[in-house]
Amino acid sequence: MKAAQHTTYNKKNITLNITEIAKPSITDKEVLVKVTAAGVNPLDNMISRGEVKMIVPYKLPQTAGNEVVGIIEETGSQVKNLKVGDRVFGRLPLDHIGAFAEYLAVDSQALAKVPDYLSDEEAAAVPLTALTIMQALELMGAQAGKTIFISGGTGGVGGMAIPIAKAKGLKVITNGAGDSAERVLNLGADRFIDYKTEDYTKTVSQVDYVLDTLGGAETEKQMSIIKKGGQLVSLRAMPNGDFAKRMNLPKWKQMILGLAGRKFDKMADEYGIHYNFIFVESNGAQLQEVADLFSKLEIKPSIDTVYPFEEVNSALDKVANGRSRGKTVLSFKK
Repeated sequence: MKAAQHTTYNKKNITLNITEIAKPSITDKEVLVKVTAAGVNPLDNMISRGEVKMIVPYKLPQTAGNEVVGIIEETGSQVKNLKVGDRVFGRLPLDHIGAFAEYLAVDSQALAKVPDYLSDEEAAAVPLTALTIMQALELMGAQAGKTIFISGGTGGVGGMAIPIAKAKGLKVITNGAGDSAERVLNLGADRFIDYKTEDYTKTVSQVDYVLDTLGGAETEKQMSIIKKGGQLVSLRAMPNGDFAKRMNLPKWKQMILGLAGRKFDKMADEYGIHYNFIFVESNGAQLQEVADLFSKLEIKPSIDTVYPFEEVNSALDKVANGRSRGKTVLSFKK
């Protein structure tokens, strides 16, 4: 079968090699999935550049891809939650990625059933982002009736975060490019800020939670709008000691990440808030909760571009360098 693999860690080269590898066999707890679509994410490029080696040291060559949609062709003897023929999707376990391949063996507990109204390509836009939001809200201890600021709400993360946060009863403020205002408000945002004409640090204050999707200088800016005791969860800033403990990393890694993230912990202390970093994990039960919610609301994820599997490197380049209005997806359909 064909698979797209990274063979070296290279900060300047995110190109994958499409190669022939053996079709996987499954264990008692796994299912064999014939892949129909896969989400393409900044995380895929971060892995190729070696930026997550501290969290998950992949043994190379490694089949890439963190987010999968497909049809189950075979189930292990202990699998009870899924059956042959089910259309499933999932964020793959951290230590067992490989969505950029024609077939995949994966633990059934990482998967959920795709809502009927979603196409395979639309479904590929859901798992990683939706689970990130679910796990971030859980980490914040988010409570209905409180206010969350979601930075960069016009991208793929915002498109998912806004309706999920609204479904959890939160008031949502977000920002982004003004030409996407109507689409974002239709997703349920209570307030939209055009970043070109309005500085949110001057007009937003006392929010309870922030989901930081931007990182860089924006992380501290977002800390400044949170009320004392509030929570910021970042997808893009720096892992810290609390993150390393939560991930059960070895003590030496906890120490290194504790030092690496100290700048953000100190910054958060100065603002009187809590700083967290998140690296999303697979969770089929949580994803099923999202799928059930999406089925009720019939939320359509924003898709930017669908590439055939053979153009995986164009898709990765698009994610790295192109302005996106939604998710980039690979299709395995002939």
